[in-house]
Amino acid sequence: MKGKEREGIVLTGVLSVLLLAWLGFFFHRSPRFPGSGLGAAFGIAAALLMLVPLVYSAAKRIPWVRGWMTPYLGMKTLLDLHVYAGLLGALLAIIHTGHRFDSWLGIALTALMLLVIVSGFAVRYLLAYVALEIKEKKVLLQTARGDLDHAWGVREASSTATSAMPQAPALAAGLTSLGLAARQDGAAGEVMRIAESVADLEYSVRLHEFFKVWFGRSLKWHIALSIGFYVVLAMHIGAGVQYGLRWLS
Repeated sequence: MKGKEREGIVLTGVLSVLLLAWLGFFFHRSPRFPGSGLGAAFGIAAALLMLVPLVYSAAKRIPWVRGWMTPYLGMKTLLDLHVYAGLLGALLAIIHTGHRFDSWLGIALTALMLLVIVSGFAVRYLLAYVALEIKEKKVLLQTARGDLDHAWGVREASSTATSAMPQAPALAAGLTSLGLAARQDGAAGEVMRIAESVADLEYSVRLHEFFKVWFGRSLKWHIALSIGFYVVLAMHIGAGVQYGLRWLS
């Protein structure tokens, strides 16, 4: 298994655990845990890990930061840290909540965090997967169209071909995709069989291109959601510090 595929499987598993951990709200609640010493330690560790992804964002968009960082850490390493720190920070944040979602600030922070993780996963893996699928299916489609043209030539040269066949291979593929073409034998049957493959591949390519457009928009959503997340995170930390100072006084 390639490293990229193995990494995708591992992170898919971590993302699934993260989403399932959030759903634990329906089965478990610990109202006092977030304010306890251990709960606060989880929260601080989560907040620090959530700041790590900013390093990659800054290095990617600010030339002098990239020039300062890349001699020590390449962009690929920074991207890996961006992904893993974000996921680990999110897991620690879910533990920190104790599944206590009583305030609008905590609910908004948790929701934004999960949306950032999901949109980032779409950008990092789903978009690349869909693009690869489109590339591979277009190669298969080009081959299948060549086979269809060849089979069509054989069919036209065959004396056993029926007159019920469509008069063009593109029309045959179109009728087949709609389920309107009758089964044929011999050369005509071969044309319809290949036309079915062409129709299926064309539909698959169109579907993958649709998802590619939407996953491509995930980057913009990821950036916008990340900005909102860090704003709410700063508000959450500020509220925690204010509460702590008031408690000490």
